[in-house]
Amino acid sequence: MASEHDAHGASVLVASNRGPVSYTLRDDGALAARRGGGGLVSGLSAIGPGTDAVWVCAALGDGDREAVRRTGGRLDPDDTGGQRVRMLGIPPEVHGDAYNGIANSVLWFVHHMLFQTPVEPSFGAEFRAQWASYEAYNRAFAEALADDAGEGAAVLVQDYHLALVPGMLRALRPDLRIGHFSHTPWAPVDYFKLLPDDIARQLLRGMLGADRACFLTRRWADAFRACCDELLGGTGETRTGVHGLGADADFLRERSHRADVGERIGMLREQIGTDASGAPRRTIVRVDRTELSKNIVRGLLAFRGLLAERPDWRERVVHVAFAYPSRQDLAVYRSYMERVRQLADEINAEFGTDGWTPVLLHLEDDFARSLAAYRIADVALVNPIRDGMNLVAKEVPVVSDGGCALVLSREAGAYEELGEDALVVNPYDITATAQALHEALTMPDSERGERTKRLAAAATALPPSRWFLDQLAELRA
Repeated sequence: MASEHDAHGASVLVASNRGPVSYTLRDDGALAARRGGGGLVSGLSAIGPGTDAVWVCAALGDGDREAVRRTGGRLDPDDTGGQRVRMLGIPPEVHGDAYNGIANSVLWFVHHMLFQTPVEPSFGAEFRAQWASYEAYNRAFAEALADDAGEGAAVLVQDYHLALVPGMLRALRPDLRIGHFSHTPWAPVDYFKLLPDDIARQLLRGMLGADRACFLTRRWADAFRACCDELLGGTGETRTGVHGLGADADFLRERSHRADVGERIGMLREQIGTDASGAPRRTIVRVDRTELSKNIVRGLLAFRGLLAERPDWRERVVHVAFAYPSRQDLAVYRSYMERVRQLADEINAEFGTDGWTPVLLHLEDDFARSLAAYRIADVALVNPIRDGMNLVAKEVPVVSDGGCALVLSREAGAYEELGEDALVVNPYDITATAQALHEALTMPDSERGERTKRLAAAATALPPSRWFLDQLAELRA
């Protein structure tokens, strides 16, 4: 099927659930646009304004849907920083079933190995109805991309929300160069096979519609190939690729030294306080969304273990824990966030004194405050159950003022690049994690400084713009 727009269609297209801009509807009926950041924004900026590029995304809220109604979905470049963005007005019930019902409650749980298998998952009629919405959602993207792509264009499809798009798009436009990138881990074969057999094969075939299926680490790419070998007999013509995503050093260093970050450092230092000798207390910092895979509860349990087993740290260290809300429309996430709050309160009640609050828990998202915590951290705790990469592990060493020891889960994708200079832990072992926190707190300043330099170099080796441009070059090769 040839596109009617071939003569002037885009030469580069990106597809993702969330786009580079979102809208809110003001009381006076006007739309307020808010631009986002991240690797895709950096990457598309890097290809230069002369490249005819289009970003296809979904309307996520009422403001977005109103913007689609008013513009037909082709957004005003003044709202998008000059980028051509096509926003799809997929019906909210279809998007809800596809996004929350399938992508976040099934595919995310499979790839992060989060199911409590004695009771879940159970794939019945409700799942099949939601899966039909997931197919419809992916089809809407495939049709929009087919419509907007010029002859032989390069299309970069993002993440588990859009796993069926490559196959659907290949059927519509065999002339295109199609890449799919997974930002999550990929499940090992036995866990992937929790999915119904036909669905598991459909997902793999959908991704194998791409010329290249790409991942953040070799481990996740190997797991994907193993699933294809087991369920389909191989990957066919599709090549797999690995593109690690690093921290944006220039942006982080500039942003972390603005005045609002300096103000928040002062506020945090006041909250953290000083020990009996008058010296600033040591800080263990974590910054996460309250995501089940981030393992915040076991991190708090490890900190409690540190205080229980090593009383000499009492009144001398504070755990600064930022746990920002995530997916609060799902009950399991709301109850997890409540457990985080409850456990922090228990630790403070058990160990706290009039002049010392052991856990400083903040639940409201504040990027400037996160950067302030990065700068003053003595120890960064990054202990996910599973994580495609985990950019916090890479960002902290880049902006650290005095050097920061990194306690890192071996199940984070970042372990492949940072493991040599981190204190590596099994995320389920809270005793070993408590011991690693003690080792990190007692690490000599010189060693901590040298490790931080090496961590920062590894963390910034693949900046977002290069991550994107490398994929584009490989796809066109």
